[in-house]
Amino acid sequence: MTSRARTAAICATAITALFAGQALAQGKTKTRLLDPAVAEDALEVSKRVQCGEADGKPAVYHWTGKIYSRVAGEPDRLLFKAEGMNIRTCTAVEDPARGKGWRLVSREILLYLDPKTGEVVRTWTNPWTNDSVDVLHIANDPVNQQPQFAKSASGMPYSIPTLRREGRWFFMPFEAPLFYNNPLQGEYQDWVGGKYHAMEIFDFAFDANEMLDTKNATAYPTVSWVRISDFLPWMKMRGRQGQLVFNAMGSKLKSYDDLPAVLKTEIAASYPAYVAPPAIDDNRPNETSWTVFRKWLDAKKPAKAPAPQH
Repeated sequence: MTSRARTAAICATAITALFAGQALAQGKTKTRLLDPAVAEDALEVSKRVQCGEADGKPAVYHWTGKIYSRVAGEPDRLLFKAEGMNIRTCTAVEDPARGKGWRLVSREILLYLDPKTGEVVRTWTNPWTNDSVDVLHIANDPVNQQPQFAKSASGMPYSIPTLRREGRWFFMPFEAPLFYNNPLQGEYQDWVGGKYHAMEIFDFAFDANEMLDTKNATAYPTVSWVRISDFLPWMKMRGRQGQLVFNAMGSKLKSYDDLPAVLKTEIAASYPAYVAPPAIDDNRPNETSWTVFRKWLDAKKPAKAPAPQH
């Protein structure tokens, strides 16, 4: 080999090593492991659980389960099977005092299915009253969350209680106790009752390596969901004592196409907006089963006759 060839070979080797070193450095940056003990990383973990890897990119959760009644003095009844989904996205936000954070916008559906056939229930015979009633499936739009930041308004760092076992990571159970004025009642509820009283319980679990390694654009947790609530207003229970118990589990999906056919068919027919989340700047008030029912019932009322003219 000539001295010129030897010099060229040495230069080529050096350039190759340089680019390899840069690629390795970039790879190390991309594969940084999140540390849940650091507030900013804990916030990022929470975002990866709830949403996807980029602002405005949809994430879809699906769950399946059963719905029981619980009435004092009688056995629990399996009333329905359930198929539900939530489509959401996250967007970055910034607060002058609290720094960078994110907020979530979403809409969700839960279908009541016949416990024997698995078909969507359109009308239901109430087993306590024998009334035949129209079924109002859950279709809440929007269901948004308040922004999350690495520190609270009082300056406390963001944290997520967790349990780690053999490569699996669990968010500790999250309970949401609900107690507020029922939207279907008036201004005298503190005196006569009629508060909405419920609890929702969420449990997320995921692969620790998938979640913490930022080389993965997002993660795909599993979720269990329990809801204990009053009877639904469309059941027309007339204040009968008792509760509903929802018990379901599911996961974040890779895409909308992975939803069960029963959900995709019903969405296409009756809820076409639910193929995508709300706009990332959505600031509408949240909907619940009760507020949606009120609008649904009001829309069914006959129009009032015009007042007579004198």
